[in-house]
Amino acid sequence: MRHWWWIGTIVTLNLYASTISAEPVLRRTGGPWPDTLLSRVEALALIETLNGRLLCASCTATEVLTKWCADHKLASEPVVHARRIPGPEKPVSSEQRRRLQIGPEEEITYRHVELTCGGHVLVEADNWYVPRRVGPEINHMLITTDTPFGRAVRDLKPTRENLAVEMFWKPLPDGWELAPPADANPEAALEIPLQLFQHRALIYNAAHEPFSEVREIYTRELLAFGPP
Repeated sequence: MRHWWWIGTIVTLNLYASTISAEPVLRRTGGPWPDTLLSRVEALALIETLNGRLLCASCTATEVLTKWCADHKLASEPVVHARRIPGPEKPVSSEQRRRLQIGPEEEITYRHVELTCGGHVLVEADNWYVPRRVGPEINHMLITTDTPFGRAVRDLKPTRENLAVEMFWKPLPDGWELAPPADANPEAALEIPLQLFQHRALIYNAAHEPFSEVREIYTRELLAFGPP
């Protein structure tokens, strides 16, 4: 009897280890992207379109993602939620404090979440914000609910100053337009990495006081609707 108990325990642990170590599988709502030049051009156009929308100063990431989710039918109810990621806090740096225009003793709250829509994890976000500048009601909402940051602070009339954009995946390599066309492989699925691109930005209120710095990594689930 003890022998079977040990076997069952080992199998359970192995399954658990494979679950937490494997890269998340792409949750599709549409067909797979074929590995063709046309699909790569379409994927590039979509990524650049989304990137351009996120660079709008008067838009929040929550607003852009909600519209993206609705336009591409990623969920029957296109509502973006924030799901907390457990783990240690990332301390705010002196450079971040300088950008946020606060002193070394000012309280900072760290929030690490996934932004989801219809079960799709669209973004992993780090957020350092100044509780004093958002007020007690908004701070309570951010601590106790799954409300995305952009929706929680909308009454502050936030504007966004982008600090950096980093592209992690290029559907087409540099110089592709000058090289002979690559062999198409329409029977194979296009391999899309988990992380597509990253934004870092400062968020200001209506008085142009910076009250948050965010780091957002956008994932391949944004393309889960499949090719046109």
